[in-house]
Amino acid sequence: MSNWEVYAIKYADRNARVRADSFIFDDNHDAPHAMDYFVWLIRRGDEVILVDTGYDAEEGALRDRPIRLDPVGALAPLGVAPQDVTELIVTHLHYDHAGGLHLFPNARLHLQEAEMAYATGPCMCHDTLRAPFTAGHICEAVKRLYSGKVTFYDGDAQVADGVTVHKIGGHSRGLQAVRVRTDAGWLVLASDASHYYENIWARKLFPIVVDLQDMLDGFDQLDRLTTRRDLIIPGHDPAVRHLFPQSLADHVFRLDQGPLGGPLADGFWAK
Repeated sequence: MSNWEVYAIKYADRNARVRADSFIFDDNHDAPHAMDYFVWLIRRGDEVILVDTGYDAEEGALRDRPIRLDPVGALAPLGVAPQDVTELIVTHLHYDHAGGLHLFPNARLHLQEAEMAYATGPCMCHDTLRAPFTAGHICEAVKRLYSGKVTFYDGDAQVADGVTVHKIGGHSRGLQAVRVRTDAGWLVLASDASHYYENIWARKLFPIVVDLQDMLDGFDQLDRLTTRRDLIIPGHDPAVRHLFPQSLADHVFRLDQGPLGGPLADGFWAK
């Protein structure tokens, strides 16, 4: 079978952040550190798989984190309408990854069992653990389950030829990364298993974490899944927009040919 095209689609950003919001035990904790928000599209001919949904304007207003583009509108330059999305990999159920489930009514969700159990279980009695989730998004996932449109996984699994999911945890109990066969090699959409390149390349922990060991072990797992490390795509790093070429629109970046200028050198993020 042929390889897949992969696109990162930016729909929001938060620039009023500092490095303490991104890294535990960082020496330069008060330096500015911006965050981008993406969804990802995997495409091969007429086959389309959406990875995560982002969140909508209503959720943005509730959290005082406005979006720049509605996720549906953000996908439009790729010729993808919401009703066309029938396969949707949900890396985890945090608001910024599952906040648009209702926008894609025909989609079957591909989700780790552990994530649904976590988001609907006793851990949600704790305000701190519950904070990244929104009840309405979890209810939408449950509704999709009761309509027969959820496929659950327990660890590694194949979603389609050349597309696999891998449970990592750490940031959320059932967080999964997505591995895709591309012309550049095996590419991994890390989602929040590595928010930034610096998380995995320097083994720095992100502060929102349910299991520190799973997060640290997850960095090693990401390395094992990819052909080479610069094909690991972090979930929120603005550097993605500078390392990969724009495609079709100024908020869409093509990933499957690898970064511009060839393989990245270790420590590039600090330059």
